[in-house]
Amino acid sequence: MTNTEEVVKEQTLNFLSGKSSEDPFSLFAKLRSIGSVVSVPNPMDSNKQAWMITDMDEAMNVLKDNKRFTVDPKGLEDNNLREDLANNLDSSTPDTFFTGNSMLFVDGVDHKRLRKLVSRAFTPKYMEELRPRVQQIADELLDQVIEEGAMDIVKDYAYPLPINVISEMLGVPTSDRKDLQTWSSAIAKGLGWGRQDPSIAYSLNSFGNYTKQLVEEKRKNPGNDLISQLIIIEEEGDRLSESELISMITLLIFAGHETTSNLIATGTMMLLDHPKQLEHLKSDLGLVPTAVEELLRFNGPSTSVGPRFAKEDIIINNQKINKGDMLLVLVKSANRDEQKFYQPDELNVMREIDRHLAFGQGIHMCLGAPLARIEGDIAFTTMLRRIPNIELNVKRDELDWDIALSSQSLNSLPVTF
Repeated sequence: MTNTEEVVKEQTLNFLSGKSSEDPFSLFAKLRSIGSVVSVPNPMDSNKQAWMITDMDEAMNVLKDNKRFTVDPKGLEDNNLREDLANNLDSSTPDTFFTGNSMLFVDGVDHKRLRKLVSRAFTPKYMEELRPRVQQIADELLDQVIEEGAMDIVKDYAYPLPINVISEMLGVPTSDRKDLQTWSSAIAKGLGWGRQDPSIAYSLNSFGNYTKQLVEEKRKNPGNDLISQLIIIEEEGDRLSESELISMITLLIFAGHETTSNLIATGTMMLLDHPKQLEHLKSDLGLVPTAVEELLRFNGPSTSVGPRFAKEDIIINNQKINKGDMLLVLVKSANRDEQKFYQPDELNVMREIDRHLAFGQGIHMCLGAPLARIEGDIAFTTMLRRIPNIELNVKRDELDWDIALSSQSLNSLPVTF
């Protein structure tokens, strides 16, 4: 291992831990030049090895291989992030998506059972039926700012649109949505490679207790919403326990808006960074669905997906992976793989994409991908149709980014139009 390779690894780990805001894509390109499977220190257990997966082929192989890899480290290693975090929570706090057995952290029969319970609400057909309401919300949000000629894309548009959509699906009262957004944001931004902000425990406590109270209210006064439907499923038998119910709801709320919020905000910034591509879109709004896929590939919401753990000793690309080793699949790196994409570092809103990993892959592929695509389609189409003269209202280097293990997001994006 050369000194240069060690420096690249250290710089990448600093980025993933939130200690550095260096351009990740130049680092990821250097990582790919080192190899598709790159060894790094395991921040949760110094006695075990961790690996970063950097290219498309190996990333696909790991994410689709449920026989040799798992999302659940129980029984494979003595120390894991979720257990450490759970120890910092109040003992009375209900399980949430991060501390309980949500779909994120179970495989096999349990995962299939949990996913099946909500899959009917996330079919492409049902998502299409939501399109008129998503359109209405997008227009209402722009109505509030259009006369001012200025807005913050993040606060006025990117965050409120998906949080209102998923909250309406679940039956979350309007008055509670700001708190949910606050807790979700703290959780999303509080994790890094070997870093855990104290605010996460408070937010998970608040999130779990709120959801428990919401479930209790829905039991007394059920409505025509997804939470009420899940309660019915739970009461029919042991197919969904109380812990699983609350974990499921917190996951749907969290994942139902964080990813799409980042897509809309970061995607808008990428278009402003590439004025020729922005002009292509404005001249033909029919390109927006294709552009959404390219924006997801080019700089999608997630830096990595949830870690996988080797269930047995295996060899990947001449690297020996021991049982219990952690594998971190860098989807942002895989989506810039030079072997899979022509000029991968160029944004091209007319690029026809066969496959990207912005929503993951395999059985843990994002359940809400159809909804995110529709929200992205409507958000960009409506924005470019109604405020086509959009311009950044601060200097580019003044933008404030939050860097976390799984994502890179904008805190604010002021624009004029």
